[in-house]
Amino acid sequence: MAYPARRKVFEGPSVQASEHLGDLRFRSLLPTCDWQQLPEDVRRRFSKRVRDGETAVFVGRLTVQRHNRLGWLLANALRVIGSPLPVFDDTDVASVVTVTEDVATGGQVWTRLYANRSGFPQIIHSAKRFCGPTGLEEYIGCGITIALRISVEDGALVFRDHAYHFDIGRLRLTLPRWLAPGRLTVRHEETERGRFRFSLELSHPLFGELLYQEGLYREERA
Repeated sequence: MAYPARRKVFEGPSVQASEHLGDLRFRSLLPTCDWQQLPEDVRRRFSKRVRDGETAVFVGRLTVQRHNRLGWLLANALRVIGSPLPVFDDTDVASVVTVTEDVATGGQVWTRLYANRSGFPQIIHSAKRFCGPTGLEEYIGCGITIALRISVEDGALVFRDHAYHFDIGRLRLTLPRWLAPGRLTVRHEETERGRFRFSLELSHPLFGELLYQEGLYREERA
C-alpha cells in the first residue's frame, strides 16, 4: 500500500500546551480514565515538558537481554541502517537514556546508550513524532517509521506497533504484516517511588520471541 508520506502533525491542546500545563501530548492519546490508572510518577514523567536546549536524563542498568538466533541475525543485519535494535546480550551493565525536544517536528528525540563488556557501548537514536493515524510514530532513520498505539495495562504504559512504514520522499509505503519484522511491545512501569522498569520485546508469530530487553532506571536530572 502506498500513499503520500507528508502527514499532518497531530494537533490539539497538547501541542500548544502552556508552560504551567506541562506536556499533554501523551495524555491526549489516552482516555482520561486510562490515564488516571497510571502511577503518579509515570504521569509526571510523560507530562514533563523538556525545554528547547535541555535534556532529561535517565540512568540505570540492564537486567535482562536475550535473542534467539533469528533475532540476533536481524539485529546485526540492521546495523547497516544505524542499529535500531540491541545487538548485545550483556546484563548488569550501565544504560543511559536521554530525551530532548525536537523543535523542528514538534516531537522528541530519544537516545539510548547500552554498555557491553567487549567494546564500545551501543547507541540507538529514534524520534517520537506526534502525527499519523494513531497520533504517535517512532522514526528510526533511513525513512523507516513505526506507527504506535499506546494503552494502559496493569498500571503500565504500553506501546505497540500498529504498522511499519517506509518513506521515499513524499511517498509512504506500508509494509504488509507478513513482511514486518515482528510485533513490537514496549512497557514502562513503576517499580518503586522514582524508579521504573523499561522492557522491549520483538516477537514473530512463526519464530517466537526474537529479542527481549529489560532495564531499571531512575531520573538523574533535567
